[in-house]
Amino acid sequence: MASPAVPSSGVLPAPKTADAPPATGAPPTAPAAPPTARALAALPIVPRRRPGRYVSGGLALLAAVLLLRALAGNPAFEWTVVGQYLTSASILRGLLLTLWMTGAVTALGFLLGTALAVARLSGNPVLQSLSWGFVWIFRATPLLVQLLFWFNIGALWPTLSLSLPFGGELFELKTVNLLGPALTAVIGLTLHEAAFAAEVVRSGVLSVDQGQLEAAASLGLGRGRVLRRIVLPQAMRTILPPAGNMLIGTLKGTSVISVLAVHDLLFSAQLIYNQTYQVIPLLTVATLWYVAVTSLLSVGQYYLERRFARGAGRDGLPPTPWQRARAAVRTATGR
Repeated sequence: MASPAVPSSGVLPAPKTADAPPATGAPPTAPAAPPTARALAALPIVPRRRPGRYVSGGLALLAAVLLLRALAGNPAFEWTVVGQYLTSASILRGLLLTLWMTGAVTALGFLLGTALAVARLSGNPVLQSLSWGFVWIFRATPLLVQLLFWFNIGALWPTLSLSLPFGGELFELKTVNLLGPALTAVIGLTLHEAAFAAEVVRSGVLSVDQGQLEAAASLGLGRGRVLRRIVLPQAMRTILPPAGNMLIGTLKGTSVISVLAVHDLLFSAQLIYNQTYQVIPLLTVATLWYVAVTSLLSVGQYYLERRFARGAGRDGLPPTPWQRARAAVRTATGR
């Protein structure tokens, strides 16, 4: 076997390795140092381009402008007539009755609904069954049907009387004179509202952690005090959103009582356009008042939810729309 050739100097060359740089005659370059945090912070931040967002936003804005232009330029609305009747005495009286009935029905409905929810969550099987049956009946029946039943209660029971077994009759009252249109509307709307409020309150109570109840029981607190001081304050965060939605629904649902000839906002508008035949302007008046009151109730619901949400999150409460608008103005003006 032939041995490798030895150069004349008698020294063998060093073996080549894979990591050795090529013999180009230039010194090897050192690896690049990673960028520092200051260098990274100095780099410009380029936002991601979203052409679809601008296109869709522009199309939606164009559609809104065209719709507003069509509404404002349509002579059938008769905006001068709308302005004439918007603050008329009959319309304002109907609006006050609508607001009064909305507040009374919501308060009574949630009071009765809370009692039904407590009965449903109790350990008494009789109370559970009665509460479930009430909710089942009044949620399954349309509101208009309930109102018509209460309005015609005299056909079922013409008189209400109270008598003793051996003492004779104490009093007798005709139901026709007892239930007028307004009282019938309050009773029907309250019972209908209570059926839905019971489920809203029950869901809020069930959302409270069981550990809270166990801690309260270990302190020896009574069931009533636990419900008032521990359960309901925490359940309000879950109850308020659907409760606000029900309040707005009740405000709009009062328009159904116009079939009973109750002089609410819609019925007042109907009385006017039955005389003047200006149907569209008077319906627009009622619509504007419904939108205005609903908007005010939505603002109140927002701030009420913020109040009961204090301490629920680690980052605190998010800024309100007014605070965000002020921050945007400060940013735009450079203050």
